[in-house]
Amino acid sequence: MSFIELKIQVNKTQAEALDELLMEFGSLAVTLEDAEDQPILEPGPGETPLWQQIVLTALFDSDIDREATLAAIQADEAWPAGAHARFQAVPDQDWVRAWMDRFQPMPFGTKLWVCPSWRPIPAEAKVPLLLDPGLAFGTGTHSTTRLCLEWLDSADLSGKHVLDFGCGSGILAIAAGKLGAAKLTALDNDPQALIATRENAERNGIAADQIDIQLPPLAEGFHCDVILANILAEPLRQLAPLFATVLKPGGALVLSGLLAEQADELLARYQPWFDSLAVSQHEDWIRIDGKRNFTDVT
Repeated sequence: MSFIELKIQVNKTQAEALDELLMEFGSLAVTLEDAEDQPILEPGPGETPLWQQIVLTALFDSDIDREATLAAIQADEAWPAGAHARFQAVPDQDWVRAWMDRFQPMPFGTKLWVCPSWRPIPAEAKVPLLLDPGLAFGTGTHSTTRLCLEWLDSADLSGKHVLDFGCGSGILAIAAGKLGAAKLTALDNDPQALIATRENAERNGIAADQIDIQLPPLAEGFHCDVILANILAEPLRQLAPLFATVLKPGGALVLSGLLAEQADELLARYQPWFDSLAVSQHEDWIRIDGKRNFTDVT
């Protein structure tokens, strides 16, 4: 089956009505993309934020009457005044194969590689992590995940208990296990993430008694040697006292999910409990890592 698509740039106030209109006229799918590289950070509970300017793309079967369909859509009151659009062909291809071809084995440091299951494992991959794109966030393609994996690749995790807080796909916990960690705790408030983590742990040979996969909260008296938290700035700000409580003195802290401009606030927030705080950056994203100090601060 071949397809055609209709693209139009609109502002955020026009997007919802136009989305509904296109679906009424037989669109198979409508996608919204940022038209101006405007970041949207940390929406509040229940919010569905949109960019100010949006490129809206509607996909149609190729056998529709293009002129008649476009004329009817443009005649509707939901069509933005002065907007221009035209149908264009979408190249026919094997969509499954095209999607799979996007994902190649990727190195992170000197040992660790993330490899999709349908690709051969490279000979230089000393520690291959088998992970396929799925429902839960985290396959190594995003800068924040990359920064955490590179830290793990260079760390001495032998015998350590590692907490992956907000585990998503489980990529960080599983990587830590394959790099020598003795005990893993993977925590997430999304049950789907826990399912993904469990499946990925099994695929990578992580024993069931090595990894504890759970919903929050952490058990009373929980302590660990390493905390990995690749989430968002506001949760990380709120979690600082908890992380200071559960991380053993001298333990390693790794925070990501942060934009560069958020570094100063997070550094100040964690300063009372953590020493040797350092910032590493990839593209617009950063990682903060440091050590739990030996002073109790209330």
